[in-house]
Amino acid sequence: MLEALTQKLQSAFHRLGSHGTITEKDLDEAMREVRIALLEADVNFKVVRESISSVRERALGAGVLSSLTGPQQVIAIVQEELVHILGDSQSGLESAPHPPSVVLLVGLKGSGKTTTAAKLALHLRKGGGRPLLVAADPHRVAASEQLQALGRQLNIPVFGGDGDGGHLARQALAEARRLSASFLVVDTAGHMRVDEEMLTETAELKRHLSPSDVLLVVDAMTGQEAVHVAEEFHQALGLTGFIITKMDGDARGGAALSIRAVTGLPIKFIGTGEKTDALEAFHPDRFASRILGMGDVLTLVDKARELVSEEEARAMQRKLRTGSLDLEDFLHQFQRVRDMGPLSQVMEMIPGLGAARRQLAAETIDESQISKIEAIIRSMTPQERHNPQIIDGSRRRRIARGSGTTPQDVNQLLNQWRQAKKLVESMSGRRDLSRLFG
Repeated sequence: MLEALTQKLQSAFHRLGSHGTITEKDLDEAMREVRIALLEADVNFKVVRESISSVRERALGAGVLSSLTGPQQVIAIVQEELVHILGDSQSGLESAPHPPSVVLLVGLKGSGKTTTAAKLALHLRKGGGRPLLVAADPHRVAASEQLQALGRQLNIPVFGGDGDGGHLARQALAEARRLSASFLVVDTAGHMRVDEEMLTETAELKRHLSPSDVLLVVDAMTGQEAVHVAEEFHQALGLTGFIITKMDGDARGGAALSIRAVTGLPIKFIGTGEKTDALEAFHPDRFASRILGMGDVLTLVDKARELVSEEEARAMQRKLRTGSLDLEDFLHQFQRVRDMGPLSQVMEMIPGLGAARRQLAAETIDESQISKIEAIIRSMTPQERHNPQIIDGSRRRRIARGSGTTPQDVNQLLNQWRQAKKLVESMSGRRDLSRLFG
């Protein structure tokens, strides 16, 4: 996510920090590099100019020149400015006085609107809501079928009506009341460009549904064009916020860093992958930390809590206290990490590991290694998993044959397990770990 921008900012701050104390010339040079990095990330020129000016003014006002902590103070000010650009605080969905709360998703064709509708419905259900998906795109071939398929996959009901906007809206609201749905997530038609026909249709739907939120789904890959599209949609429909998709791709990030500042409307969610659970509530402070390569422990904790039940957490705490972690636990935790998303994204959330990930060769974080580990451990007997110390040469050969690996691979896994066991048990009293498992 915004890897190129992160690298350039870290490089600028590294050079600034190497000076010890800093002069006004050092500050101006660092701000020049930050300005270039933001412009190359396709951030709106006016946003960049005002932000750099604000950072410089605040840095000089804070007395960072000739201060031993000057470089750290500058980085802190840049982080605060990024948070401000991104919206200061999280903005969630609005609630209707009486259910269902209607979320109208709008956007151009190819922005990922239909998939995002399903992701949002899943997110709402995880939060205790009862969502109903509505297919309201009569133009795209198989649009309704795609949403129906996603609904079946997630076990979320989908309503696919027909007729004009008013008729469809009345049918959808009646179905929501019948199912006692608390949220109506409406997937509207998308066109290749903003045009009067599309806006008229969507405005008709909006008039009859009275949505609590009208969210523009924006493809991060479109850069500054996303800002222009946002302004047109907002003028015609009255948006309440944005969902930015494809943040896991090669996007330069200008949309995320410009759209809030230019329109004054909040980013409410970001899409971080193709899987249906790859949707995150947008937190400006966490996002700014990730841009600066500082990690995002809070989002990592949120992901872990979604995957680990209270019973599992208590069991893990007991094992940590008693030092009884075994290979079954090792396998289980690898699977949990894989469920959190791509390993590269997980590493970016851990402070210090984002830069380390970029320094490692690609094969060292090859996610197929997790499948190999799983195959090796599954080829062991229950006794061997619980007591790895009994695995001798003949057992290694048998396990290797059963998993399609080599005895050396088995040996390597056992060494990794011993090192991980020692490290985790030594950290068992640390606050961060207790937050993950408690």
